[in-house]
Amino acid sequence: MKKKILIGISIVVAAFIVWSLYGLFFATPASPKGTAEITSGDLSVNVTYSRPYKKGRLIFGEESAGALQPYGQYWRLGANAATEITVNKDVSFAGESVEAGTYRMYVVPGATEWEVSLNSETGVFFGAAEPNYELDVLKVKVPVQTAPELEQFTISFEPDSTGVNMNFVWDTSKVTVPITPQ
Repeated sequence: MKKKILIGISIVVAAFIVWSLYGLFFATPASPKGTAEITSGDLSVNVTYSRPYKKGRLIFGEESAGALQPYGQYWRLGANAATEITVNKDVSFAGESVEAGTYRMYVVPGATEWEVSLNSETGVFFGAAEPNYELDVLKVKVPVQTAPELEQFTISFEPDSTGVNMNFVWDTSKVTVPITPQ
């Protein structure tokens, strides 16, 4: 009798371990890793970030309204690790000069405009922590546009006549940052 109970408990424990390991290594993460990249002429831009879902939540808005990302507060542009952007040559980033390289990219969203910043602190795994603001390379303000509702946060690129436009779209907000080779 004791042997059967031990075998039963062993099977339950083994099943739990297998289920836990499956969830750890094979289940889809809540905010999967994403990459946005473009090559236009001799300009290449690559962004690595995580892509959270809306899941019925208020995304941007006032903190008092329960917004996931309150206006006027740091946001890592995604989830999990800090968002990073790499440009292969010197560029104009929304009108401001930036040298070729890799940067941590974050924003401070607002109702009508977002402040987009590039920071020289890279390789930050847990991006929820605010950056060392003394390492900011630039800050630019770009307008917010209304977009059709989008469930999953997305960064994308589209070429234009002078370079590329980098788009941040989530919920009903869209922000476009023009990037032009120098």
